[in-house]
Amino acid sequence: MNILTYLIPISLVLGGAGLLFFVFTIRSNQYDDPEGDARRILSGEYDDKPKQ
Repeated sequence: MNILTYLIPISLVLGGAGLLFFVFTIRSNQYDDPEGDARRILSGEYDDKPKQ
């Protein structure tokens, strides 16, 4: 039972860090192009030679 005194705070800190990183990615507009992927999938143009 003594191990729970270590595991519970560690899990709360890691969960909070994950939540903070998620909020950071939302605020930095990393999820703002939902239409771009859909249009690329449906287009007939393929990028066989990507930029290097």
